[in-house]
Amino acid sequence: MSARVRFGIGLTLVALGAALFAVAFRTSLGLFYRAGFEANDVVGAITGLPPWLRFAVPLAGATAAGLVARLRATPSQGVSNVMEAVALGTVQLSLRSTAVRVTSSWAAMAGGMSIGREGPLIEFGGALGAALGQRLATSLTHTRVLMAAGTAAGFAAAYNTPFAAVLFVLETIVGIAAPELLLPAMYATVGATALTRAIAGPGPIYGQRAFDLASPLELVSCAALGVAAALAATSFKWVLGTFETWFDRHPTPQPWRAMLGGALVGAIAVWWPAVAGNGYEPLNAILDNPTVVSAAGLLLVAKVVATSGAIASGVPGGIFTPMLLVGAVLGAGWSQAVSLSTVFSPSPGSYALVGMAATTAASIHAPLTAAVMIFELSGDYPIVLPLLMATIVATTVSRRLGSKSIYETELHRRGLGWNLTLEGRQMRVTKR
Repeated sequence: MSARVRFGIGLTLVALGAALFAVAFRTSLGLFYRAGFEANDVVGAITGLPPWLRFAVPLAGATAAGLVARLRATPSQGVSNVMEAVALGTVQLSLRSTAVRVTSSWAAMAGGMSIGREGPLIEFGGALGAALGQRLATSLTHTRVLMAAGTAAGFAAAYNTPFAAVLFVLETIVGIAAPELLLPAMYATVGATALTRAIAGPGPIYGQRAFDLASPLELVSCAALGVAAALAATSFKWVLGTFETWFDRHPTPQPWRAMLGGALVGAIAVWWPAVAGNGYEPLNAILDNPTVVSAAGLLLVAKVVATSGAIASGVPGGIFTPMLLVGAVLGAGWSQAVSLSTVFSPSPGSYALVGMAATTAASIHAPLTAAVMIFELSGDYPIVLPLLMATIVATTVSRRLGSKSIYETELHRRGLGWNLTLEGRQMRVTKR
């Protein structure tokens, strides 16, 4: 069998595998909520519990996640490892280690921990690509491309945004739009998205949106929102870093470390059960009724603290969707402030979407990915210019403030990093 045929087989399998895994992951969580709590989602499950169980269930989920994490025989890996493996080819992603981390993530999410599910889906796609490359005996270059394609497929299956998935790999994972990587990533994304839509439904995961700008002057307002989003994302990352520093200074083995995170989430969930999960449910509620911002503002603070504590406690998961929630609350609140001080009445829903894109761009330093992702989620062409304006400003301000992307921060903690220039990638060592 030729190398090209083996690579083609691997590419097809990684697309199908990433999509089927994402569908199974989401479906199994839904079945668990219905069977265990008679609820359709995690927020409904936690809300229907008495206060003492709102505390106990996240604690139990975190304990289970910590116990599973103790089974991991290889060093922990995450999205930053996928970045290093794809960009440099110096890391061998372990499907076994990923399976343990995914199981740990599932247990934590079943218990209502405040983490995003995109992390395990992206990580599984990359690890599946590495495993298929090894099994099919492909070259190192083809294996790195399979890992990138698996990453794109996992992202696409998580958010049903194929264009943004390809851009995520190009802007965030590798920073290079080489045709030898771009075309396979697009192929895997098409396969994963088509299969996910055939099983889970064709519509955007946050529902179809149609919002317009009230005035061209709102581009200036969206630029200002980009500044606010950069400050919000930087604050989120600062809170996360503070928790991580505390855990580093007070080393605690698993499962006790995860239990501390579970206790924090549970304590907050006693008062705000909507803090449970990745933020999907309150985010949809804000997009459907973006005028209810006062209560959402309290949830915003609670969500940042809960997610930061959960991630820092060593529970595998992401902050992508929680960051989207931060942006939605910020954008909806910004629209109300603008309506009080200007002659036009902005759409709160439009500003919620722009805020989502801006905070995402500021957190991962990928403005095009963020803009295209929210455009795909909304399906509304008139919002394109505000999205681009806000994401450009948010990314620029975030970089000017010296804030690293969430994934670059993970690399920095391991003493690695690189700068992307017109001359290509320039490695830099950041060991402390």
